[in-house]
Amino acid sequence: MTAQEKQLILEKIKDWFRTIGISHIENTKKLKKLTDFNYNPFLISYLSYFHSGNCTPESIAKTLLFPRVLGTSIATSFGNHIQTLTHSLLGGYASGIQGMDIEFIDTRDGVRKYAQLKAGPTTINSKDVKPMIEEFDAFLRLARTNKLQVTNQNMAVCIVYGERWELSANYKKIEDRYEVLIGSEFWNALTGDNDFYYDLIDACAEIAFETNRKDVLDQVIETLAATGEVQKLAQKLSNRS
Repeated sequence: MTAQEKQLILEKIKDWFRTIGISHIENTKKLKKLTDFNYNPFLISYLSYFHSGNCTPESIAKTLLFPRVLGTSIATSFGNHIQTLTHSLLGGYASGIQGMDIEFIDTRDGVRKYAQLKAGPTTINSKDVKPMIEEFDAFLRLARTNKLQVTNQNMAVCIVYGERWELSANYKKIEDRYEVLIGSEFWNALTGDNDFYYDLIDACAEIAFETNRKDVLDQVIETLAATGEVQKLAQKLSNRS
């Protein structure tokens, strides 16, 4: 991969990450009432006092909002957009093989890889393992029927981010049969650049400077805290303290 091609990927990931940011902002603005949250009634007062030392409507609103918008919401958006990553960021590597997302020549050994692309090290569950292995097995059988020189070494699961020590047990089960490349391993295999994974992270960090939306978060907290249902909840919890 040339320096120009690498730079193009870095620019594309910025554009891709901006779309996630826009979706994140719009989803945050929708959180206007207590019923928008699934909260644990055993923990809500504890967490409110833990971070604010009180149980005011504003504190309750923050307790509800922060885990959602700073955790599950953006993580879900990232995972849901992983297929658009295949097309926008790695469009030149899109696979025409059923069940495979990308194809590329592994820069480490020159072997063509047929790969499924996943977001992070814990993004599959136990029920996903068998279907993934079966898809790889089916492709191998078809390739052998067509007398193609394809073996297990040509198959891989490529995980966009994470470290090897973070791999879930589910990915490790797949690794018993097929290669699993995670984070810098994948991007190095694709580009031949040991630092490219970290360049991608830096590129996304640049977008962070464009997405200071504290004003949006503050407004949502204010709106949520002003609702009657949150104020009633805060009053109940305060009375029990």
